[in-house]
Formats: sequence, C-alpha cells, structure tokens
Amino acid sequence: MASSATSLSGVAQEKWYVGRTKEQWRAFGSAYIGWMLDIMDLMLFAMVITQMRAELNFDSGAAGVIASMTLLATAFGGLIFGFLADRLGRTRSLVLSIACYSIGTALCGFSQNVTQLLIFRFLLGLGVGGEWSAGAALVTETWPAKHRGKVMAWVQSAFAAGYALAAIVAALVLPTLGWRWVFAVGLVPALFAFWVRRHASEPEIWAGQKERLGVGATLKLLFGQHLRSTVVGLAFTAAAMCGYWGLFTWIPTYLATPVSAGGAGLDLTKSTTWIVIMQVGAALGFICFGYIADRIGRRMAFILFFLLSAVCVPLYVQIESSLVLLAFGPLVAFVGTGFYSGFAPTFAELFPTSIRATAQGFIYNTGRATSALAPAAVGFFSATHGVASALGATAGFFALAAVIVYFFLPETKGGELE
Repeated sequence: MASSATSLSGVAQEKWYVGRTKEQWRAFGSAYIGWMLDIMDLMLFAMVITQMRAELNFDSGAAGVIASMTLLATAFGGLIFGFLADRLGRTRSLVLSIACYSIGTALCGFSQNVTQLLIFRFLLGLGVGGEWSAGAALVTETWPAKHRGKVMAWVQSAFAAGYALAAIVAALVLPTLGWRWVFAVGLVPALFAFWVRRHASEPEIWAGQKERLGVGATLKLLFGQHLRSTVVGLAFTAAAMCGYWGLFTWIPTYLATPVSAGGAGLDLTKSTTWIVIMQVGAALGFICFGYIADRIGRRMAFILFFLLSAVCVPLYVQIESSLVLLAFGPLVAFVGTGFYSGFAPTFAELFPTSIRATAQGFIYNTGRATSALAPAAVGFFSATHGVASALGATAGFFALAAVIVYFFLPETKGGELE
C-alpha cells in the first residue's frame, strides 16, 4: 500500500503544474498575459486593413510594407530589450516593453497618413519584440528543465488567444466606433504592466549572476563562441516565420475578399468567426507541440510541424466550401502556428544565462524581422496573381525550415541551464 501511494505521488509530481511556487506562477502569468496582449495589439492592424486603406488611401502593397516594417522593428526591440533584460532584469525589461507597444498601438489611431502610421507601427514593433525576449527568459529560467517545453507551450498559446482577441475587439468596436477606436483598446496592456512590476520577481539564476556583461562582451559571445547556434537558430526561425507571417497576416483579407477576386467571400461576422475558430486550432498546436517536443525532442517536433504545414497550406487555399474551410482552418493553424512553442526552450538551452535574453530576443525577433519580407511579398504577389496563390506559395518557407532543422539543429531536450 505504501509503495502504491509513493508511486501515485511520483506520477502526480510529473505533472508540470503540480507543486509549483508562487514565483513560478507569477512568472507564467506575466509572460502569458503580456504575450496575449502583445499579439492582440500587433494583429489589430490586420483586422482593420480594409477600412484604413479606404480612409488613408493606400493599396495592398503599402499595407504589406506597413506590416513588414512592424516585424522589422521587432528585431531592434528584441535586441534592445533583450540586452536590458540581461543587464537590468527580466521583469523590468518586460514592463518597459509592454508600455512601449501599448503606446505605439494607441498612437496608430491618430494616424493621418501612411508615414505617421509607419512610425507608430515601428514603435509598436519595438515593444512587441522586447516583450517576448524578457518574457521567454523569465519563464525558461524559473521553471524546471523537464517541463520547460510544456510550460512555454502553454505560454505561447497566448498567441492564439491574442489573435482571437484582436478579431473580437475589431468585430465589437469597428462597426460602431470605427478603426481609430480599435487601436485605442491597445492601451489596456499598459495597465497590466503595473501588476507585473509589483508582483513578478527576478529568476534566481539571473539574480545569482555576479557579472552583468556590457554590449561588447555580449555581442562577442553571441557572434563568437556561440556563432553556430546563433546562425542556425536564426536560419530556421526566419524560414518558419516567413511562412507564418506571409500566411496569417493576409488570412483575414483572404477570407473577406469576394470570390470573384480570388478570396473566400465571407462577411465580417463569418470571417471573424472563422478566424477565432482557427485560433482554437492554433492554441492546441502551441500546447501539443510542447508535449511532443518534451517527449520526442525539439528537432523531430519542429520537422513534423514544418512538413505538415508545407502540405496543409496549399490545400487550404484550394477549398471552395465555407464549411470545409471552417473545418480545415484549425488544422492549418495547429501545424502552421504550433511550432512557435519550441523557440524559447530551444534557444534557452543553447545559450548561457549571461546572454540568454539577448540571444533569444535577437534570434527570435531578427527571424521575425527577416520574415517581414513575406507579408510585403504576398501583398504585391496577390495584386497580380490573386491572394489564394500568394498564400499557397508560403508553403515553401515551411519546407525550407524543415530542411535546415534536419541538417543543422542539435538536440537540446532536457538540458540544464548554465
């Protein structure tokens, strides 16, 4: 009987959420909610492109450039706030980044022309890039190695919640108050920053560091001793994100575009519903990836999701029935988004604490900045070949990511942080 009780206790302890400390849950909550609101602010633009184009008088190509410039800004934000997280602390950097993207979003509602919109979206991008850098380091350093993949998977699932929340905000605010008030909702995250500053603590592994590296020493490690990890991480991240941002930036537009113009021809209510349901699939993808990666390893999990994405995306844009589109959409989001959960644990296991936030922020956000080419390319390509064909072409990026991971990424599963 005693042996049986001990066995049951051991099984319970294997669950990632059992026996966790207040500090771990506060770190989790700070990163999850910050990431959800981060993505909400980022994706509000995608939800109101049509209305903004009509009032500010710009075409789909310019819309793609604006989306791309936002992603480009995240690279600078990841590097800047990542360094601040290594130098000043994870929570301090997290608070600053949340304030940055909140203010940037709100200012977008005051845009009178494309130039102003570009400037405000760039500010937004800086904060978005910085939030992930600080939040990823905070969580990966606070939770145990054997559950790192699963915990970050749950945190990353906030991406789907944020995307869906952006669609809901647009559906509720846009018809009555207009697109400018949609961006005003972006100020909400700034209130959350006060909670983070008050309740979240710095990870012990960071607090125990005796030396805080300067810019020169940090860059020397990142591009010297750890150059291979930096290059490989950046290469497959950029390829995967080109696939994601090229596809999901334009899916709302694709769903709302008339069938005669090559789209799905859904009205505002249907397109919003379809997007929200897709994000249910994305949330499941984020979560499942973590469990899969903790079981079969980071490499094989990445390869599996990338290859399935390369197959599912071309099939998705060939679907003519709105009901089939509704049913297949969550699967596309499951495989085409879920792999994001693997980035933070993998990068955390590749780099030491002294440069971890900088490395994570630089690779993730420079990859995202590189992927800025994809929304612009899809925008221009769709102008001549149709949005469906342009979206289908993004499958090639997912296939490329799978190849890079297979040949160059080392397995890091279960590695203790240094």
